Amino acid sequence: MTRYAPSPGDGHAVRHRGTPMTTSSAHQGRWNMTRRRAMPAALACCTALATALTGCTSTDTGSSRAPNNSGNPSSATRTGDPGAAPARSSGRPTTPPSAGARSAKPSATPVPATSRCHSSELRASIGLDHPGAGQENFAVILTNGSHRTCTVYGFPGVAFVNSTGEAVTPDPERTSGQEERIVTLAPGGSAWSALAFTNPALTGVTTVTPAAVLVTPPDETTSIRVRWTGGKVSNTGKASVPQVSPFRPGDGS
Repeated sequence: MTRYAPSPGDGHAVRHRGTPMTTSSAHQGRWNMTRRRAMPAALACCTALATALTGCTSTDTGSSRAPNNSGNPSSATRTGDPGAAPARSSGRPTTPPSAGARSAKPSATPVPATSRCHSSELRASIGLDHPGAGQENFAVILTNGSHRTCTVYGFPGVAFVNSTGEAVTPDPERTSGQEERIVTLAPGGSAWSALAFTNPALTGVTTVTPAAVLVTPPDETTSIRVRWTGGKVSNTGKASVPQVSPFRPGDGS
């Protein structure tokens, strides 16, 4: 191999096999060789990294699938979870009644308040006694004194009182087995309820002679005072207890 003395400005140039080579050319050659040697290793590393990433992606994709909730009670939507879909209404009340709560008793009358006869529109009276078979039989009469048609339905309230308005007998009982019906009263029309009791002289009970009877129309709270002329009435509640029937059309005559 022939070596040449370096020329000024060549940067210690060296010729190999008759070809001059500068220092920068030598560095470039070594860099190219190093890059060629490192390339397979880099490719292998990238391949391994890509394989690892593919595996992670597959794992994540599999775990992101919605689980099969059929038959799994724990997968049901819980009340109050954020984003939970609102439950569909079944059309039935979802709140159970409190323990021991009783359902409200329905009204005994189907008559609307707009058509019901009010105490202020009615006149009350007591018909004559029609005794028979040891029974005293009277009629409690309500007459429509207003200028509109109204209705009554059910039983009257009846209380025997003294001159000061205090009750002197137990309240009369309601008869059973008789149909309640709506009675329509045109102006001047009447409805009546049978008031009956066994003659107290036959049962031997103690008695009182009331001064008046307080008659309360069905579903009303204001009573109408009527003078009582029917004689003695049992005041024990044990026998000869008066009973009243549902209202029916007419005046009981």
